[in-house]
Amino acid sequence: MIPIRLNSSTLFRRAIQSKVTLILLLIGLNSCSDQNLETGARVLRYNHTNPITTLDPAFAKSQNSIWAIHHIYSTLLNFDTLTQINNNLTLQHRVSEDGLVYTFQLRDSVYFHADSCFGSDLTRKLVADDIIYSYSRLLDSDVQSPGSWILKDRLADNGMVALDSLTLQLTLREPFAPFLGLLATKYCSIIPHEAVEYYGQAFRSHPVGTGPFQLKRWIEGEVLYLKANENYFKGRPQLDAIKASYITDKKIAFLSLLHGDLDYISGLESTFSQKLLTPDGKLLAEHQDELSLVSVPYLNTEYIGIRMTNPESVLSEKKFRQALNFAIDREVMLKILRNKIGYPAHHGIVHPGLKSMMSHLPKGYTYQPNKAKLLLDQSGYNTAYQSEEIVISTNADYLDIITFVARQWEALGIKVKIDVMESSLLRQGMRNESIDCFRASWIADYPDPENFLSLFYGDNPAPPNYTRFNNEDFDVLYQQASSTTDISKRKQLYFQLDSIIIEEAPVVFLFYDATAIFHRNSLAKIRLNALNLLEVEEMTRRKF
Repeated sequence: MIPIRLNSSTLFRRAIQSKVTLILLLIGLNSCSDQNLETGARVLRYNHTNPITTLDPAFAKSQNSIWAIHHIYSTLLNFDTLTQINNNLTLQHRVSEDGLVYTFQLRDSVYFHADSCFGSDLTRKLVADDIIYSYSRLLDSDVQSPGSWILKDRLADNGMVALDSLTLQLTLREPFAPFLGLLATKYCSIIPHEAVEYYGQAFRSHPVGTGPFQLKRWIEGEVLYLKANENYFKGRPQLDAIKASYITDKKIAFLSLLHGDLDYISGLESTFSQKLLTPDGKLLAEHQDELSLVSVPYLNTEYIGIRMTNPESVLSEKKFRQALNFAIDREVMLKILRNKIGYPAHHGIVHPGLKSMMSHLPKGYTYQPNKAKLLLDQSGYNTAYQSEEIVISTNADYLDIITFVARQWEALGIKVKIDVMESSLLRQGMRNESIDCFRASWIADYPDPENFLSLFYGDNPAPPNYTRFNNEDFDVLYQQASSTTDISKRKQLYFQLDSIIIEEAPVVFLFYDATAIFHRNSLAKIRLNALNLLEVEEMTRRKF
């Protein structure tokens, strides 16, 4: 039996709190829902299992806040298909041949949400200086934005210039091929200086943007209400309002979906999925009249990270790390635990959803227990390292997957223990090098292989380089790939970089994610994307 250690008493407290919440919510399910919403309105109701902590784009680091900020604010550019970058606040953009100068022509019809920060006029037109202000604030050390890395050390001195009120020019210190993708992240949402000056520290709860929806009411830790922006520059949204609730227990959220109190849920709940899905990941026939399941590749790679700076551990042996990779039957893991939602990680760290940006996908690890046993013996695990116990640190949400992995490693003859930790403690251990083996994932900030490969660039701290991987050949190729403007050359360099990660195995590859979107059939015009952003501009639903 695999030893499992619960690292914090708060896990027990959370279980008790979830049971209490379940009882209270089940009582409420029989009452009239959404009584605060106007009769006849087209309202989208979705849920987050974690609370929205801020509506300030400079702190848009978690999905719950990112979704809300995506509704309220706009960026210069956005993503349409998997890798296609489109104009958004801009009519057009161009890049100089040397990859240093980016010029953007802004739309002449964009207005900020009506707000008292603008005085009696209540609004004003967006201009190029607003982009400069927003980016300068992102870089301001006093703001301490976790998104400052996007622009830090990238722009040349005086690298942001408004050529006129609707023309912006950005100049880089050196070429960086994925730069346009950076500008489409939610950190780079455009804000007016009047709102920050007027609300001060309270700006986090008084957002003023140019997006399709604007704030109606936010009860922190409970619910967020947004209303349609009547003057949205792309035309008024089809929806009248959005209600984002906060139910921590995923099982309760799915019950709310089935009952009709929610319209849209993203993600799986492993113990509840059997009530909704067939073993092959299809929606059960009994739910098809009311619900739909849709899925696309989601640029999230799940893995087990290995700290590369502990020479006393057998984890420092490349053959041992390779053995760990060959020992996992990823197809069975996905079938049993995720109803085949996702793709087995048989390539590298780069999600195969980005294969169009690679020359081709490198061949990674498949389930080969005999090869794993041979590599295990060659690594000296049973001799020089005296059958060291491998401790895998994880949070409770991924205990089922880590238990599956641990059993497969035990079948190979490896001693394994699972350490279940609070997520905050797990991240702290990953940052300060106090844990050697940890469950982790990387969700792309922007759809470019460079973003995944940045996890292993030697000059990067933790985050993102939690494994402390340091390889001279990799670093040289990474610098070349980041700076070249030759697309075909960059694709080949990405392939070489990912191949090095496969060979050196600083991680154990688990699976590539896919979205699992459950929605009521009353919703229409649902647009999915590989960053799992909730797109609401065109979405509609039948009226109440």
